[in-house]
Amino acid sequence: MDQISQFLPFLLMFVVIYFFMIRPQQKKIKQEKEFEAGLKVGDKIITKSGLHGKISELADTTVVIETMSGKLKMERSAISLELTATLNKKV
Repeated sequence: MDQISQFLPFLLMFVVIYFFMIRPQQKKIKQEKEFEAGLKVGDKIITKSGLHGKISELADTTVVIETMSGKLKMERSAISLELTATLNKKV
């Protein structure tokens, strides 16, 4: 019984870390993957670096976005879920 009480604080600390750090991160990664998979031609997006554009072509891992200065080829992971959601909410 004494050994169990010694490891109880470590076990409790792991459970707290899991629910406050690991689980939310996994949930966010899942949302980003669903967002990337749901992109389609014509969607207005904002990249993580702040570029605004409209998707003109899609490939497996890349997208071509049309901006006011031309077309740019980028990775799908460069598109920001949060910024794009706020952009589409305003419109």
